[in-house]
Amino acid sequence: MSQPPPLPSESRANSKHATKIVISIVCAVVILGTGCIFFIIHYVTVSGLTRSTDNQFGDQHLKTTVALLELHKVRYGRYPKSLRELRFNGEWDQIWLNGVLYVVSPDGSKYYVEVERGWIGRPVLNYPPKFWQGTGYSSALKPKPH
Repeated sequence: MSQPPPLPSESRANSKHATKIVISIVCAVVILGTGCIFFIIHYVTVSGLTRSTDNQFGDQHLKTTVALLELHKVRYGRYPKSLRELRFNGEWDQIWLNGVLYVVSPDGSKYYVEVERGWIGRPVLNYPPKFWQGTGYSSALKPKPH
């Protein structure tokens, strides 16, 4: 003999309970997945696996930024107050500009620029003094660490 079907209130309660379990599992998977992604990015950055690529991208970021700053100075007689003041940029230039720290002197005659992000991590870049010759670069404008 078969059992009678469950009362409607029992099946709704079971359905709500099952829904809560599914939502809990999905939330746990999302949280764990996000944590794993951040861990992997952190590990790759710290391990130096991307150092070469970070340096290549960082080099491009710096050289493009310096070229745009120097062109701005030639056109307007001073360096821009911020990188947003730069005009006639290519679409890709914004990628390079987002990865640098830029500080300009109050009178707009000198600037400091440093690459903060290469491809994924912070690049290690060293340029000889001749690279900066004829530019408005001044290491004296480098912000003090907090």
